[in-house]
Amino acid sequence: MESIAKPRIPIVRLEGIAKEYTKGSVPVRVLEDVSLDIWEGEFIAVMGPSGAGKSTLLYLLGCLDRPTSGRYQFLGRDISGLSDRELSLLRATRIGFIFQTYNLLPSHHLLDNILVPFSYHPQKKPDAQQLAESALRDVGLQDRKFHYPSELSGGEMQRAAIARALVIDPILLLADEPTGNLDSQTGQDILRLISGLHQKGRTIILVTHNEEIAQSAQRCFYIRDGRIEERRTCRR
Repeated sequence: MESIAKPRIPIVRLEGIAKEYTKGSVPVRVLEDVSLDIWEGEFIAVMGPSGAGKSTLLYLLGCLDRPTSGRYQFLGRDISGLSDRELSLLRATRIGFIFQTYNLLPSHHLLDNILVPFSYHPQKKPDAQQLAESALRDVGLQDRKFHYPSELSGGEMQRAAIARALVIDPILLLADEPTGNLDSQTGQDILRLISGLHQKGRTIILVTHNEEIAQSAQRCFYIRDGRIEERRTCRR
């Protein structure tokens, strides 16, 4: 008897997502009717002007915030009803974050910064330090593991942030303006590193306002006033 192939499902599926905040007593709609599918191994760029809703969308995708309405499926599972504890577990085991401002702990040397995600992990990892050292090696910082963030350049801090995101071996990697605080040459170095991760099979969603940076992605979503106005192939 021939086996029946299981239907392919996207890593991320958003259906009619809206997000609203209250400013004083006035409701402010930040995202409106956002629907999209993101598949394993894709490299997506999210573009748009300041205030368009790019970072809000990324935080929703990363389970750092909840939508006001709509449906979010992660690996086929509707996560709308998950508790805060369950969302924390999802972040700790499945999703890696790269922030524009690095978010490194100034009182911790690099190795301890890379180990931070394991403090949220539900199970102790006996090989956590080995995994952290391997992640630092992957981004070329193995010789800086006992340096503090204040002793590093901007590019080195962003590499460390990437290592921290990778140490849990995430299914989804989210990057919020990862080159925004860097000079153009260092930014290109970081972009090449991120592109290399995609070539190794990582699924990446990158927020940027820079058209040149977006060219590294496969697909672009352009957001204006909280809505996806355009979907297109990015690469020339």
